Amino acid sequence: MPTQRRQRADGGRTRQAILREAVSLATLDGLEGLSIGNLANALDMSKSGVYAHFDSKEDLQLATVDEAERVFREEVIEPALAAPPGRPQLIALCDSYLDHLGRRTFPGGCFFAGAVLEMGARPGAVKEKINAFQVGFTAQIRQFAVTAIDQGELPGDEDPDALTFELSGITLAANNSFVLHQDPAVLDLAKSIVRRRLGVLPRR
Repeated sequence: MPTQRRQRADGGRTRQAILREAVSLATLDGLEGLSIGNLANALDMSKSGVYAHFDSKEDLQLATVDEAERVFREEVIEPALAAPPGRPQLIALCDSYLDHLGRRTFPGGCFFAGAVLEMGARPGAVKEKINAFQVGFTAQIRQFAVTAIDQGELPGDEDPDALTFELSGITLAANNSFVLHQDPAVLDLAKSIVRRRLGVLPRR
């Protein structure tokens, strides 16, 4: 039994390593560009060793999206949830997203920014999983905005849907610029724009 547990644990760690590499590669080559051969080469494993963990290419893609979501929740959403409710959570969410980019967690920037564009017009389970994440994340931003309005931290006539759209646009623009130019200054600029939009004036 101890041997079986060790084997299962080793198998779980191997699968985790494969999926982390898959997310990284997907930010460069896309989910459709994922292949057992590319992963095997990147991880210095045999193709059979990688293939043993997945039933099909779609299974690999779905598992890759799950891993990307796990990392995103850990690095972006959880720090925001730990902030005080309302406007501080909106700022924390944008900051943690931009810091996620700045750490270069994945070489091609935000996984979901690329995946939405790539898979949005492709019907199927992978698109649905990405869409479910996107809907949930947008709803999270909106809820933070509603709380900030209710607490009087934002004007009472603020439209939470419009604000959610604006903040999403700012962070996605920062992602695009950072991926193209690798200039951290754009991330600082985005943080400043977010604060100005939310009525947080810089200290003099």
